[in-house]
Amino acid sequence: MPRYRLLLEYDGSAFVGWQRQVNGLGVQQALEEAAEILDGQPVAVFAAGRTDAGVHATGQVSHMDLNRDMPANRLMAALNFHLRGRPVAVLEAARVTDDRFHARFSAVGRAYLYRILNRRAPAVLERRRVWWVPARLDVEAMHEAAQLLVGHHDFSSFRATHCQANSPVKTLDRLDVFRSGEEIHVIAEARSFLHHQVRNMVGSLRWIGDGKWSADDLKAALAAANRAAGGPTAPADGLYLTRVDY
Repeated sequence: MPRYRLLLEYDGSAFVGWQRQVNGLGVQQALEEAAEILDGQPVAVFAAGRTDAGVHATGQVSHMDLNRDMPANRLMAALNFHLRGRPVAVLEAARVTDDRFHARFSAVGRAYLYRILNRRAPAVLERRRVWWVPARLDVEAMHEAAQLLVGHHDFSSFRATHCQANSPVKTLDRLDVFRSGEEIHVIAEARSFLHHQVRNMVGSLRWIGDGKWSADDLKAALAAANRAAGGPTAPADGLYLTRVDY
């Protein structure tokens, strides 16, 4: 069975998350239904990251095995045709020559972008695509404090209470905070992340930005290795999976 690698873009606000679920439409289900029309039988689609409800993607990677051997560009066009009306698109498709390739387990790095709209006026055109924070935040303090989280740490304080990862220890390669026009962007890069890790780090950095916390408070929260010691969870709206490395 030929295996195909897909690069995806989607608006997470329309889905209950990546994973197929009984309580609503997942991105996985939308793709599997489109692929089944093409292949004539059920098709399983696997992703590099199982994004939560409301989380977007500009660089999600998935793979699927088909009975039919199709040119990659034809597969991309056909999937997009059957996905019409749903806010998900296949940006690229490629035949994978190594049948051991797996969208999730072969990945060696992931990058996320978090967008904070930092202005007094609320979001209108970008509603459900940014976290609106009207009070001006100290971006320099946020970036400086963020560097305390870079490296190999126990991230229990920034892990969802229902996270199923075997270990809370991760290596965070990058956590940059900078202003871009009216927005504040947070870029996080690592081999892999704990459930809600990026959103919990952003929520804590927001407390740094508005003066509720100091860098020492963030350092103490990290050392506590306890979710109760961490800051709030930022909304899903502003989070984007932007890149997966192999």
